[in-house]
Amino acid sequence: MQETFMIEILLAVFIFGTLIGSFLNVVIYRIPNGESIVFPSSKCPSCQTSLKWYHNIPIFSWLFLRGKCGFCKTPISKQYPIVELLTGIIFALLYVKLGLVWYLPFVAASFAALLALVMIDFKYMAVPDNVNFAALLFALIQPNFLDAMMYGAIAAGGLYLIGLFSSLIARREAMGGADVIVAGTMGALLGFPNFFMALFLSAILAMIPAMIWRDKGVPFVPFLALATFIVYLYDTDTLHLLNTLIYG
Repeated sequence: MQETFMIEILLAVFIFGTLIGSFLNVVIYRIPNGESIVFPSSKCPSCQTSLKWYHNIPIFSWLFLRGKCGFCKTPISKQYPIVELLTGIIFALLYVKLGLVWYLPFVAASFAALLALVMIDFKYMAVPDNVNFAALLFALIQPNFLDAMMYGAIAAGGLYLIGLFSSLIARREAMGGADVIVAGTMGALLGFPNFFMALFLSAILAMIPAMIWRDKGVPFVPFLALATFIVYLYDTDTLHLLNTLIYG
């Protein structure tokens, strides 16, 4: 009985996550273009026709419409169902990790904002401040609020100083302000020393793509976000690994 109840909650959390993912698609499309995320209602970017409510059902609408607009039949990007599915998975995994605690929605919202940053950074090579600060704000809403503020400030300040010295040595900007804000979010979510493990993991994750697309350049925020999520889920394993590396 208890297990069935847990599965039902997990499914409900996943569905809610896909709904948030649908909203994230609006954020990803509109904010880089300087549009409001509230008004007007969703419309086809090709024919500009306002969508019906049943065109906005996460994942299923895209499948039902066979990946095409219901009016002009223009292909709809696979990004939409992928973002919705990923957000649902993120919410479900965080529920498995934390349980049904009061701060679960805020942690999930922080990672959802990071996912939006990832998609925008991949698509536009830009990181909007309003979404970035939203991720940081949500990350701070937790039981250890003061610790989260302190860790976030230290992480952001430390990365800013590293970027400043690197810029002076290289005589060009070595790190953007967006990376500093993301570091603050990482510090608030992970604390120390997990923040450093996430930084190390993000560098490893980015290594091969950076070598493959050396001329084009690879955004770093997606790897920071992915590493943060992995370390957040496996925090105790990360600490155990760190102790093993240090003490043997």
